[in-house]
Amino acid sequence: MVIIDRYIPGGHKVNPALLWEYDLATFDWQRSKQVVAQRVVELGEPEDFYAAFDLYGGVEGFREVLKSVPYFNPLDTHFVCTFFNLKKEELRCCTKKPLNPEHWNF
Repeated sequence: MVIIDRYIPGGHKVNPALLWEYDLATFDWQRSKQVVAQRVVELGEPEDFYAAFDLYGGVEGFREVLKSVPYFNPLDTHFVCTFFNLKKEELRCCTKKPLNPEHWNF
């Protein structure tokens, strides 16, 4: 839990490279919190996690945002569950039904 234990609130900024395809001058950080959370988990450094904690109400607020992210790959899902003490059943990415269910293979 090194990331969480070393967090001191205030003054952190998300690396703009994580959101390369967005215009950050007009970016709505609250409306796009799932995108930010997903990018921070997938590609972020500790400083990016601290910035996300600042943006979304500390570690607990960020945990709530993580629950609503629509997709994490299996490795990131494991990371999120382990480091933020979440269960897979709490994550939207693990509980939503796929839009196109697989065909049965007989």
